[in-house]
Formats: sequence, structure tokens, C-alpha cells
Amino acid sequence: MVHGTSTTGNEGGLDDRVPFLARLEEADGAALRALGREAVYPARSTLLHQDEPTTHALLILHGWTKVTAAHPNGYQALLALRGPGDIIGESAALTRRPRSATVTALETVRAVVIDHETFRAFLGRHPDVALQLLALASDRTRAADRRNLQFASMPVRERLAVLLLDLARIHGRRTAAGVEVAVPLTKQELAGAVSASREMVQRELKSLRDRGVISTGRRRLVIVRPDVLRRIAQAEPPTA
Repeated sequence: MVHGTSTTGNEGGLDDRVPFLARLEEADGAALRALGREAVYPARSTLLHQDEPTTHALLILHGWTKVTAAHPNGYQALLALRGPGDIIGESAALTRRPRSATVTALETVRAVVIDHETFRAFLGRHPDVALQLLALASDRTRAADRRNLQFASMPVRERLAVLLLDLARIHGRRTAAGVEVAVPLTKQELAGAVSASREMVQRELKSLRDRGVISTGRRRLVIVRPDVLRRIAQAEPPTA
């Protein structure tokens, strides 16, 4: 990764990008990993389905996933990317309500499957872990609220630039061509992340590609000129 996971510089605390396991004491993390059975999910397979009544939680050990929610009109919103150390499905495990989102493997994923009763009992015995889970939920909500507020006044071009910079910072790896985004996202998924149509995002990607700011392939995106993306994200007149 280019920079790796970090804390929020302005607030000095953990944000939603810090995985759940990284928030726990080593002994608590090991006990959590030992709660369930390991399962392997192939790339593009679905780990959790929106609206399904299952109540287990998943602790990701390896691989990246996308979290999406479907609107009644068929629009798919990309809510988050979750990877090693992250916990998913914990809300249904605690409330026993239907799943609020779908989680799909972007690559081969290895995870620990934890039954909801086992999970709830574990939290009862480990109050520090329960508090960290509550803090994680709060951080995720705050991060979503910040992003919604940030995007509310931005045109699609600026939203896309912000997203690409975030992907490069958190999921980027340096190559001879530039910074390659290590998680494979389709144009539809990029569109879902910036609340825009696939066609609009495709036009903006083409514009960036024509200017030499990015290069793209099948589920491959390399950022060649991050300086230009930063100027676009700050709403300054971009120059080649």
C-alpha cells in the first residue's frame, strides 16, 4: 500500500478505516478469531445478501470485499470496502434484523464465521471488545455522514477525483506506470461510490484518461497524475 491505514489527522482518533482487529488487545483478537470456523469465498461470490434473515458475523482474515445497498429503483450504492481485520454482519448478529447491505468478495476472501449467540456471549464476557465495537459503529456512521456532506455540493468530476485519491491512498501500490488501485472495481461500482450514473462516470474517466491522468484496463486503474486529481478535488482549474 502507498500509505497504509492511518488515524484521522484532524481529530487524533481512529476512523472507520482502522480494522476492528487492530483496535483490540492481542489476546482479545486471538479469542475472537477462535470463536468460529474459517470459510473461503471465491472472488465475486456473495458473503452476505441484503434483506436475508441470517445473523452470523464474519471476521475477515484475508482479501477485500465491497459493501453495497440496492435502492428500490435498482440503483446500487457502493457503501464501503472492507478487508483484513474488518468485521462485517455484526449489526444483524446483535439485532437479529435482516441484512442492511450485500457484501461481495472482490478477490478470494478468507473469513471466520461466528454464530450470533456465540458472538453476543463473547461481547458480554469482554466489555472492552464491546466498547470497541460500539466505537467502530460510531466511526463508520461519522465517516458516512462526512462523505455525504462533502459530496452534497460537489459535481461528479470532483467526487470522482476525491474517490480515486482515497483509493490510491488506502489501496494503492506503486508501479512503474503510477499508483495502481489494488482493489478491482467496475465502472458501475465507481459510479455507486460517487452517487452518479455509470455513463457520467465513464465520461469523466475517459476525460481523465485522454489527459493522461489515469490509465485503465479491465478492472485495472492506474493513477498517473495524482497532482491533477488533487487540483480537481479542490475545485481548482485543472491543467495538464
